Amino acid sequence: MSPEPLAHARWFVDHVPPNEWSFAAEPRTLLYLVAAVVATLALRVAARWVPQPDIRWLERLVPWMPFSVRVHLAVALVGLLSAGVFLAPTMNLDLDPVGILLGLLMAASAILLVTGWHARVGALLLAVAGPLGMLVFGVGWIVQRADMLGLALFVLVAGAGRWSADAELGRTGDANEERLGQALWLLRMATGVALIAVGYAEKLANPRLAQRFLDQSGDEFNLFRLVRLPVGDLEWIRAWGAVEVLFGLLLISGALPQLLVVVVGIPFNVTLYFFGLPELLGHLPVYATLLVLLVYGSSPTLRPWTSRLWPWRRRLRGEPVAELGVAREVDAVP
Repeated sequence: MSPEPLAHARWFVDHVPPNEWSFAAEPRTLLYLVAAVVATLALRVAARWVPQPDIRWLERLVPWMPFSVRVHLAVALVGLLSAGVFLAPTMNLDLDPVGILLGLLMAASAILLVTGWHARVGALLLAVAGPLGMLVFGVGWIVQRADMLGLALFVLVAGAGRWSADAELGRTGDANEERLGQALWLLRMATGVALIAVGYAEKLANPRLAQRFLDQSGDEFNLFRLVRLPVGDLEWIRAWGAVEVLFGLLLISGALPQLLVVVVGIPFNVTLYFFGLPELLGHLPVYATLLVLLVYGSSPTLRPWTSRLWPWRRRLRGEPVAELGVAREVDAVP
């Protein structure tokens, strides 16, 4: 077998061993996870004092972020469907009623999203396909692709945005600041959960799977060994699993978004050198999330929304609500 390797170990190996949750519960693993939580909290605290630059040319891209999200998601769906799989290369679509239904949902969603014609319906179709996929592939597999659901939820809340049939027909316009912040919150949470789930499913709860990936990849991915440190593969698996959990926590936190995009984006882009197009298609949802965070984080108006832990709250009478930087008075929400 000569599979095309992807960053997701389950997409690469020819056999998935059973989980070993005892590895995730070992003291050293727990120590790494505690360090990930502490690092995330430290970043949120540091965000209060670390200056964050306003990048005006990036801020001008704010109205086009729904378009970017739609295209990223549609391309990922088309790429996966063309390979005959659902949301990941491991989810083969069979030629039975359920497989055909899931494939049709993916195709319809991709068409509606990329054209922006009834884009919210396209996003809703993908959101419905997720629970249906759980009945076929199991909950765990779908949770690991929650990043794709996050993109769909973003479109559901923010709308199709510019460069869409909905906008041309006058059915939608630019979302206000609050709606964009809520859409970003859903995107952050979903992508963060996906990364944490992958960190556990492919490394911390299944070290033998990660070891198979290292053995079959043909390249040296143990960075400890590359820098001449006497650390074996098992310790590297433990450390990288904790790093993936850290990345998920950082996305959920959303603090210091510009720095966050650099920290998380580097490993996701470096792997493209080794794995090429399949890696690009598999990680398009993460790239979309990082792009939205970078653009929003470069806007002084939207930056506070990148790290807000709960963007839904009752408005008070007379409270100003900014719409892309323009404040207006609103009555209380009943």
